[in-house]
Amino acid sequence: MKKIYYIGDSTVAINKIHTYPQTGMSQGLPLYLKDDTQVISLAKNGRSTKSFLDEGLFAPAQYGMEPGDFLLIQFGHNDEKDDPARHTDPNGSFRDNLRYFINEARKRGAYPVLITPIARRLFDENGQFKPGSHGVYPEAVRQVGVEEDVPVADLTALTEAFLKELGDENSKPFFVWPKDNTHLKAEGAVRMAGFLVAELERFGGVYADLLEKGSLE
Repeated sequence: MKKIYYIGDSTVAINKIHTYPQTGMSQGLPLYLKDDTQVISLAKNGRSTKSFLDEGLFAPAQYGMEPGDFLLIQFGHNDEKDDPARHTDPNGSFRDNLRYFINEARKRGAYPVLITPIARRLFDENGQFKPGSHGVYPEAVRQVGVEEDVPVADLTALTEAFLKELGDENSKPFFVWPKDNTHLKAEGAVRMAGFLVAELERFGGVYADLLEKGSLE
């Protein structure tokens, strides 16, 4: 059994009935994977790279990863917040934390994958999509990927293009709108996981081998 450890925030986390209809990408991803692949989601609402580490939430992956496993790393939504318990410097501690996750995976023979955060559903009064809701954090992820030779699934770019094409009204069913424009409903979780799967397929090799044949057809 191949194991995928998935760490991140509320856009990734598995939800129970008390947060329904909110749905995380961890709940959509298994639909695209082969039966011999298990997703172990450690993602938790409201966490940044800093609070995820400070609270010991990384430990099950850190000590559970084995050779041939995968570590999906998706943060940014909360690292950017002005909260001392969560905020990280995109040019400093944020990158350091990403490198820590990467190094811990590699120590154990696992394959790390960096993922830029999905876009927020933000439109102006004229119905025009507003990109850049995560500031410089996605670029920090991309740069760490280059520096550490780690594949980067650029969901920020893909989801921004998706939302721009859909427009204001047509994008609402994918999010917990009108409550907010960040969290996903089931349709959104499956679609966003599909973008991640497309990136895994693009990487090829061991990453593409995780996918059910024809999962994107």
